[in-house]
Amino acid sequence: MKSRLILAALLAVTFAATSTTSVAQTEVRQSWKRGIENQRKADLGDGTFLNPVLAGDHPDPSVLKDGDDYYMTLSSFDAYPGLPIWHSRDLVNWQPVGHGISRNVGSIWAPDLVKYQGRYYIYFPARRGEGTERSNFVVWADDINGPWSEPINLGLSRYIDPGHAVGEDGKRYLFLSGGDYVQLADDGLSVVGEPRHVYDGWHYPESWDVEAYAQEGPKITRHGDWFYMTTAVGGTAGPPTGHMVITARSRSIHGPWQNAPNNPITRTRSASEPWWSRGHATLVEGTDGRWWMMYHGYENGFWTLGRQALLDPVEWTDDGWFVAKGGDLGKPLKKPSGSTVEHGMPLSDDFSGGKLGPQWAFYSPAPDEYDRLQFGDGVLTLQGKGSAPRDSSPLQVIAGDTGYQFEVQMDIEPGAQGGALLFYSDRLYVGVGSNGEDFIMHRYGEERPTTLAPSSKGGRLWIRVRNDRHIVTFHTSRDGKTWSKYPVQMEVSGYHHNVAGKFLALKPSIYAAGNGKVQFRQFRYRALD
Repeated sequence: MKSRLILAALLAVTFAATSTTSVAQTEVRQSWKRGIENQRKADLGDGTFLNPVLAGDHPDPSVLKDGDDYYMTLSSFDAYPGLPIWHSRDLVNWQPVGHGISRNVGSIWAPDLVKYQGRYYIYFPARRGEGTERSNFVVWADDINGPWSEPINLGLSRYIDPGHAVGEDGKRYLFLSGGDYVQLADDGLSVVGEPRHVYDGWHYPESWDVEAYAQEGPKITRHGDWFYMTTAVGGTAGPPTGHMVITARSRSIHGPWQNAPNNPITRTRSASEPWWSRGHATLVEGTDGRWWMMYHGYENGFWTLGRQALLDPVEWTDDGWFVAKGGDLGKPLKKPSGSTVEHGMPLSDDFSGGKLGPQWAFYSPAPDEYDRLQFGDGVLTLQGKGSAPRDSSPLQVIAGDTGYQFEVQMDIEPGAQGGALLFYSDRLYVGVGSNGEDFIMHRYGEERPTTLAPSSKGGRLWIRVRNDRHIVTFHTSRDGKTWSKYPVQMEVSGYHHNVAGKFLALKPSIYAAGNGKVQFRQFRYRALD
């Protein structure tokens, strides 16, 4: 209880950086194109695009160029199915393909998606609890659409952020956090020997405000006669000026590695910029021969949305290095060439598909979590679990808009409790729940009242959640027509990693707790203008 009170006190602190919106931000907001459900869309339709290319919580992007196609996977942390895979033809417009993993092996960080001799591999670290149990894994598939193998444990418990490479000797390697690397077996499914240290990194001036040194996320690119190791340092969150992109090169995969004279390649230099904590880049060549970096960053004032996928043009210099050309990414940039796919996916769901839609993921599911689900006649029936959102493994979607609302209809069986939430983690969430008759308020990851007795009747209920740039209001209805405003409103700009840790995002969610079942119908999402 004491820790939750401390967390609530932290949330009450007003951060100047998150409480104001600059004129520049307003101008950017007004220039967005709108796509499915009024969601923000990067492609402006005039040959230019405006970052982010994938809005919302899409951190640590790893991009694979596969002929004229691009595929990307990202960190999925505690969400399962995990390792989401996206497809693009122009690096700006993206469509979901599927997921690389369904079985919970822990919180998944910084993956690397590669193709080797016709087979696809995703290398990734995962950790359980507070990181006391962790390892690195690989999944593979002969088709990007799957099926994907079961995760194979590679060991390497001291490391995160594996990056795959093929050396000049034809052997396969994994580069790891801290500047170490290890050889892989020829099939890529086990390691050979022990990791060795090969790179000490590039060190920024002590006067810079960063989170920590945190040398991680090595991505290896072969260009010309050189191998380039592009790495993140400065910490992922913390001060907006912390995270950055650096690079080094070597003639041999085994080093020595020479730091670029223009490091850092990219860094947020001021909290007034539109994107904070920019880093963790993958280099990728466009189909027109232009080069790009895909990395992540926090939107100014919106840590709550998580780290969003950003695209930055780069140019190669005459001496064989590369420079970033996108500035602070606050203005439209010339699009890469290539055909387009329809961007994004609907978050709304009428539950008529007979299975869990691609927009949904459980938070920290148990091995038998999917057994809780039943579908039929436009209804998602979810068996209750636990007593509150924190232990009920809510179903979540990723919101990429600074303002949005969603609503859902629920039929709550006797003994069950159902609700609609903005869920960050099992320690931090806000929402409204009901046993079918009475309400319970979820604030700061606590329940008010602390318990809600099971109802012997249950009931039908509609809940609407509106998050208008951190101001959250709730409405409820008994018939889906006449709505009543819930008497408590919330301000949620502090629901993010720098307060609660875990590198997550605040996500629209639904949950079912208790001993009964909750039937969900017509989940509807729409971004606000």
